[in-house]
Amino acid sequence: MARTKIAVIGGGQIGGNLALYAAQRELGDVVIYDLPAKEGPVAGKALDIAAQLPVEGRDAVLRGASRIEDIAGAAVVIVTAGAARTPGMTRADLLAVNLKVIAGTAAGVRAHAPEAFCIIVTNPLDAMVYAFQKFAGLPHARVCGMAGVLDSARFRAFIALELGVSVRDVSALVLGGHGPTMVPLSRLATVGGVPVAELIAPERLRAIEERTRAAGTEIVKLYGSGSAYYSPAMSAIAMAESCIKDQKRVLPVAAHCRGEYGIDGLYVGVPAVIGAGGVERILQVALTAEERDALAATVGAVRQSVREVERSGPGA
Repeated sequence: MARTKIAVIGGGQIGGNLALYAAQRELGDVVIYDLPAKEGPVAGKALDIAAQLPVEGRDAVLRGASRIEDIAGAAVVIVTAGAARTPGMTRADLLAVNLKVIAGTAAGVRAHAPEAFCIIVTNPLDAMVYAFQKFAGLPHARVCGMAGVLDSARFRAFIALELGVSVRDVSALVLGGHGPTMVPLSRLATVGGVPVAELIAPERLRAIEERTRAAGTEIVKLYGSGSAYYSPAMSAIAMAESCIKDQKRVLPVAAHCRGEYGIDGLYVGVPAVIGAGGVERILQVALTAEERDALAATVGAVRQSVREVERSGPGA
């Protein structure tokens, strides 16, 4: 029986870790695609990972590719292609740079892997996932963005650090856009079933929320060059695994909303069931008035990014 084929588009730091994590979990065979100028590095990463797998006792075939045709037949496509943020650069600054990359990538996926479940990682995320679906013309359920899984993981990590507990016992959810307007729902966060609000003072909880919103920028500043790659890659792998194995996991992802949370026609971070059908349904959470206002603000920011896509995209 043939193994599932996973295509990673973009062979940089995130792409290399995606290939590693997918192989370690034996999710399928992996092709890492990048431009011809990067054919050597992606082939090297594939070979390097392949030589690690016997030590771990894992089976997967990995290869680098510089022809977009090599993604043909992929069940999952994870898009990381594009420029990374540098210190002082906002997510909005990236839009014009990465929009052309996404347009070309979408055309390649439409031509060679039109049945794939597509996970977009490229920033600015909310605008890029909207643009990818528009240019590729794929069903909305087969396209989503990696945002909320990462943002919620960061929120959980900071809560666990604050309390000195295992991250496995921390449950938390972040809604909205992937940026400074995201909405960490502290009211719903728990540690071993105990509400976080009963364990952390309000001012400290607000500080954790702010650190969550700024976590990507914090990492960019610490690295000095480039942005996060381990955690985004693992977050996308969780989404891919849920689709490949039809796990029906409830994961916060940038999904296309059709009236949920009062949002229509935008990709926004919401809790969704991810299975073999892709984004199978969105779960709605009753929000307080304050949370609704915060979500409205983040939706406004996403809508502004989408307007920029419409103005700047190919054919505009």
